[in-house]
Amino acid sequence: MSTPTESQILTNYLLLPADLRTIITPNQFAALFPRPHQSSPNIQTLYRDLEHQRSTAVDAVRKNIAVETKRGYRLRDEVAKARREEEQGEEDDEIEIERALFGSSTDAKNTKHTLSSIIPELDGAVEDLEAEIKALEDEEKTIIASLKKTVGTMSDLRYGELDNKELPQDTLEALKALTARCNDME
Repeated sequence: MSTPTESQILTNYLLLPADLRTIITPNQFAALFPRPHQSSPNIQTLYRDLEHQRSTAVDAVRKNIAVETKRGYRLRDEVAKARREEEQGEEDDEIEIERALFGSSTDAKNTKHTLSSIIPELDGAVEDLEAEIKALEDEEKTIIASLKKTVGTMSDLRYGELDNKELPQDTLEALKALTARCNDME
């Protein structure tokens, strides 16, 4: 069995499970609304609109996968070219610019560390990674709190326990307005 390509991995991970019907069927979607409104044609219209939006997003991801795959091939070619030039003793212009800006420490061959010189650099790298992990954990907590709040709000909608008793009618009117606007655009 051959090793999967970058394109295959991205497609299998991002595109195959992305179809709206894979995530939620029209019947499951309708079941999210209060019983009296589940058979409304507006629900099917809303589902088709979501399906179209999802399809548009999937198409954009498909194009981005193609662009990223091409970029990966170009990057591999550039690395191979740089290795060949390095073996031949030729210097790349970018390497010369980096040396001029940052000194020769950016060249891995010229950077020789001892045990005592590498430990402080590794400690600094560990501290940077720990700070980044902490920032990501904080961001995760914020996102989880936001999701819990959204789920709580959606739970009220699902079970028909609405603080705003006019919300169902307002929602239907908004859906009708959306349908009319979509029909006008055709």
